[in-house]
Amino acid sequence: MHPSVHADAHPDKPAVIVAETGETISYAEMDAASNRAAQLFRAHGLGHDDVVAFMLENTPHYYGLTWGAQRAGLRYVCISSRLTQDETDYILDNSGAKMLIVSASLAPAAERLETRIERFAMGGAIADWPRIEDELAKMPAARIADERAGVDMLYSSGTTGRPKGVRVPLPEERAIDAPNSLVMLAAAAFGIGPDSVYLSPAPLYHAAPLRWSMTIHRLGGTVVLMKKFDPEGALAAIEKYRCNAAQFVPTHFVRMLKLPEEVRARYDVSSMKSAIHAAAPCPIPVKQAMIDWWGPVLLEYYAGSEGNGMTFATSADWLAHKGSVGRAIHGTVHIMGPDNETELAAGEEGGVFFESENVFEYHDDPEKTASSRNSKGWSTLGDVGKVDEDGFLYLTDRKSFMIISGGVNIYPQEIENHLVTHPRIADVAVVGGPHEEMGEEVIAVIQPADMADATDAFRDEIIAFAREKLSGVKVPRRIDFMDALPRHDTGKLYKRLLRDQYWEKAKEKA
Repeated sequence: MHPSVHADAHPDKPAVIVAETGETISYAEMDAASNRAAQLFRAHGLGHDDVVAFMLENTPHYYGLTWGAQRAGLRYVCISSRLTQDETDYILDNSGAKMLIVSASLAPAAERLETRIERFAMGGAIADWPRIEDELAKMPAARIADERAGVDMLYSSGTTGRPKGVRVPLPEERAIDAPNSLVMLAAAAFGIGPDSVYLSPAPLYHAAPLRWSMTIHRLGGTVVLMKKFDPEGALAAIEKYRCNAAQFVPTHFVRMLKLPEEVRARYDVSSMKSAIHAAAPCPIPVKQAMIDWWGPVLLEYYAGSEGNGMTFATSADWLAHKGSVGRAIHGTVHIMGPDNETELAAGEEGGVFFESENVFEYHDDPEKTASSRNSKGWSTLGDVGKVDEDGFLYLTDRKSFMIISGGVNIYPQEIENHLVTHPRIADVAVVGGPHEEMGEEVIAVIQPADMADATDAFRDEIIAFAREKLSGVKVPRRIDFMDALPRHDTGKLYKRLLRDQYWEKAKEKA
């Protein structure tokens, strides 16, 4: 289905509601906005397979642009507002974008960009930039004559290096006819449909919030869009709008669970039927606490922007295989040895590969594309894990985050998953820092719930807490405190930035 179908059948039905304000855009209004956007793209010379870029904060008007690009046969690049000027300019240049639309609230960052492609401001003024609303108002709300399905072209958040763009083939079909595999998965596995009221708490420039909320539109449901995630605000939105579906990352769960008990008890979340989560493995105690609170409505999946495979686990699956991210429902999972060619047996840990018909490439980076494949054509997202006898996948961590200390491979995820359950720890990142004797040492960077706890006594308490569940080699040798970790709005850590600080300091001393 396509939202234009729902606009014809139910023109007044809410397509988007802003959680914080109640601002509503109907299906008819969103459809008209998408037609005007498609007309504007054509008027400015963008044809099939051209690229348009959006650097926007969460706004209900985001969807008029993305659906307009989709029906104009464009590739639309949604850029994080948290990237540096250099990273943003790189994405614009690398993607070949011909037009850029930026939230006026991001004016200081936008004005530093070196790009000279056609630029527009949304939601206010940026010096010398035309307002996109003025340009759209000049456009007719009729469909363009040469509609064809477009696709997103999303870039990684740059947590481990240069952002990389995921490029998939452009569909040949008309925008309204193009098949979408996520629609079938959302309906069959996740229970999403026209009656879904879907809370979207994360930034729309990220793959999961963008694709899933647009899937809600394909199925005729309503998206309740949060401008920015707030743990109590999410609970309030669920109660107010009777949300029955949502998508979270583990960090969201941690922050909601750390609300005072009386605050959590204040809100009725019984409407929730599908609490979807992904992006990172969820610590076992955290997920167990969420199931205890919300009931067996948690649905987990593992996948990437590349679309090369997906695993899925219901709450019942997870309770029987705690720590798993599920069994494959798209593609076939293979665990490979260090050579990426030798398949390992059940229970053995190695690189996670998917065997799948889906084709992707990293735009303008044939070396990176080639490194994601093995000789069988199976592809990897760079994660490490194992599969049990029942076919359930367990993720250990990313290869790039592995710490090698005294010749022993240590994966930070297990350490982080334990430390974050401490009641006085708000957030944690574990990285490898240089060590003369061991090569690397385990460093835990802690964000205390209260910075008054940033003391030597609390360091000792954390070490003791770590020793309760972790083997000696995994216990942090060093603990540092930070007011706030450099975490992406989607929940992912800019772990590269933390790690690089320790190695750069070591170089300066050498």
